[in-house]
Order: sequence, then C-alpha cells, then structure tokens
Amino acid sequence: MREHAERGQRFRIVTEPIDVGQTVALVAGPGMGAVVPFLGMVREWTNGKRTLYLEYDAYMDMAERMLIRIGEEIESRWTGSRAAIVHRIGRLEIGDIAVVVAVASPHRADAFEASRYGIERIKQVVPIWKKEHWEDGTAWIGHQLGPR
Repeated sequence: MREHAERGQRFRIVTEPIDVGQTVALVAGPGMGAVVPFLGMVREWTNGKRTLYLEYDAYMDMAERMLIRIGEEIESRWTGSRAAIVHRIGRLEIGDIAVVVAVASPHRADAFEASRYGIERIKQVVPIWKKEHWEDGTAWIGHQLGPR
C-alpha cells in the first residue's frame, strides 16, 4: 500500500501549480549523484503566433498509468535511477510550468539522458492535449506522434 501511495505522489496529473522543489525531493537521496529536473513551460510565441494562454486536458486514469509506465521504463533502463513526473492540466498562463520530469541517478549522464527520454515519451504516449489560445483563434494540439 505504501508503494502505491508513494508512486501516486511521483507520477500524477494536477490542477494546481507544480512545486518543483517537492518533485525533486521525491527523487533525491543519498545514493544519487545527480538530479536533473526538466520544466516544460508555457511560452508566448510558437511558429510566429502569439499565445495568450493554454488549456490542458487529459484522459486522467490512462494518463496517470502512462506516467507510471514511463517512470518504470526510466528506472529499469537507467539502473539506480529514480523518476517523478507531474503534469498540470487546466488553464495555464504564459510562464506557467506545465510539466516537471525529475530524474535522480548515481551519475549525471544517466540523469540527463533519462530526463530527456521521459519528456519525449510523454509526448508520444500520454493522452494529454492542449488547446492553444492565440490572438487570432484556437486549436487543440496533442496527436501523440512524438517530439516536434
């Protein structure tokens, strides 16, 4: 039961701002020589269009299961590593943090590689979509075809 509750803290979808320090603390520990947090943030300009804000939505149960799966992939591929992934949904303003992928590892190269792997896998397999609101319209984005 404790493992399930702990996993629920490390891999989750939230509606409130993400606490980066808390997410990093979930993976840090005495055997870790490196912690790499990746922060995905809402940017103002995309392909020459000014973004006003984003709205994220998710198929919650499946999205959280897929975050756990990605964490398991990371932890089995990079021995000794520990991962946490938190993604925010709802309305996000410019500069808000949409996702944090934190990976701790005994070695820095593994932590960097695993963190990059985590965010790329999220784009490929996690059912999360965003609606971009621009000055001249909107569009839902999230085809899960991989990184852009």
